[in-house]
Amino acid sequence: MNKRQKIFTLAVTATILTAAVATAMYLPKTESNTGKLKVVATFYPLAFFAEQIGQEKVAVQQLIPDNTEVHNWQPSPSDILEVDDADVILYNGASLDHWFEEDLLPTIDSSNKIIVETTEGVELLETHQENGEHTHEHEHEGSYDPHTWVSPFVAKQQAQNIYEAFIEKDPDNTDYYTENWEVLQEKLEQLDNNYMTALSTKGKNQIIVAHSAFGYLAWRYSFEQHGVIGISADEQPSASAYADLVDIMVEHETYVVYVNPVYSTESAQTLKNELERLTGQDVQILTLYFMLGNMDGLDYFGQQEQNLQNLKVGLQAN
Repeated sequence: MNKRQKIFTLAVTATILTAAVATAMYLPKTESNTGKLKVVATFYPLAFFAEQIGQEKVAVQQLIPDNTEVHNWQPSPSDILEVDDADVILYNGASLDHWFEEDLLPTIDSSNKIIVETTEGVELLETHQENGEHTHEHEHEGSYDPHTWVSPFVAKQQAQNIYEAFIEKDPDNTDYYTENWEVLQEKLEQLDNNYMTALSTKGKNQIIVAHSAFGYLAWRYSFEQHGVIGISADEQPSASAYADLVDIMVEHETYVVYVNPVYSTESAQTLKNELERLTGQDVQILTLYFMLGNMDGLDYFGQQEQNLQNLKVGLQAN
């Protein structure tokens, strides 16, 4: 972001916050008589996990609409009021929802709330390596891959942080939350095991993706991703990036390109056309979901299962 964009963003944020304060002065907070824990989550995976764990004991509000770009989203005055009225606040961290941590949290009354950075304690992957190859560190400083929830192994750790926040805030319902958490934990562990087992037979170790958001999958299940663009979804692909990827695909005889349906398939189509021209091979374009919302009739688990099936094709796993 350049200096002019930064100034504009700060000005917009200031306007939003001023409007929120003004609104709060004239609109009383809604009193909840349901007895439910009020939970606000920045985006779909966290809201999904919260609902699975809390079920009838929680009321979950998701700030970012399903299948919306997370990195540069900005809250409205009503969103700020929702957060200010919450009992438990969930955000991803790892610089994914930086606007939440930097611009929104400082404006609310954080007393009597539990604020959960769900990636706390997660082993984050550094992003300075090229071609999807990452190193891993425990600290949250620096530049890290924020797409943690894409891996069921890491998602389980994030879900556990949510569970622990619920029992801290609402200890009277510990048994209820624990029972639901154990069900969710088992599902995530089974999903992780399915990935581990299915991809252990892979015949290739490279995948080509439109957006390098699958580093945690690649690290956990021992393959490499090569992206048209890197971690940031608003990057623009370069001609050299296309050329490099075509060379990689020719070298490794890789004829599958993965896209997420939230974003344009233009870059994948460009790769497909060029590779087919050079090699005469048919190139498939397959989906890898980001799990940013319900899509194609699939929830978080349904999308994960479909991702596994599609990865088996590109990695030639039996």
